[in-house]
Amino acid sequence: MMRADQVAKGLGWFSLALAAAELLQPRRLGRGMGLRRPGLLRAYGAREALAGVGLLSGRHRPLWMWSRVAGDVLDLGTLALARPKGRAEIGGLSAAVAAVAGVLVVDLLVARALSR
Repeated sequence: MMRADQVAKGLGWFSLALAAAELLQPRRLGRGMGLRRPGLLRAYGAREALAGVGLLSGRHRPLWMWSRVAGDVLDLGTLALARPKGRAEIGGLSAAVAAVAGVLVVDLLVARALSR
């Protein structure tokens, strides 16, 4: 349980870093993978910030981890709707899908461990 708790805290910091990118540079971030909806990326940034603060607060940590799992699924669905133009955006989209899928696995394992 202690290890899952420590990983959850690390994921809280990761959420805050990702939130900063999505809130401050949504056009740049989206353009790199074929997503041209800065408002949507800002909303996702707000979601990440909330999850990060929740995880770092230590209160209801399993709930906040499950919110990250749900957010990862939402992110993958959004990425599936991306319209990349050119090789660079296709590469960026592929990297984003791989990163989100990898984080989803970690989030899911930690959420399950914290929920026991």
